[in-house]
Amino acid sequence: MGGPNGNSFFTLLTTWLRGELVGEDDYGNRYYRSRRARPGRREQRWVVYSGEAEPTRVPPGWVGWLHGRLAAPPTEQPLPAPRFEREPLPNLTGTTQAYLPPGAVQRGGRRARATGDYEAWRPD
Repeated sequence: MGGPNGNSFFTLLTTWLRGELVGEDDYGNRYYRSRRARPGRREQRWVVYSGEAEPTRVPPGWVGWLHGRLAAPPTEQPLPAPRFEREPLPNLTGTTQAYLPPGAVQRGGRRARATGDYEAWRPD
């Protein structure tokens, strides 16, 4: 069962008991690590989402830090944003705004007829 803002009860409990706040991004997501590192084990890192739990709203620098690819969080060592980077879009699959190509069942299942460069396979 989800807690406030789509975060699980276990995540919120772990954050309260063992979490150390590392930083916050522009979306209001807050990033944590364990207060006590266990010898010989990788540091535990997690995010508490602001609003709906939407992983596409985690900036690339924080994704790298969460997955252990970056040693320092973006609050200490920010990543330069590429010129081509745009705002991420939410996953619209399953919503009324989802992309449906021509011929999709939800659009009636009709496609344009095949042109002369296509011949359907027929078993002998």
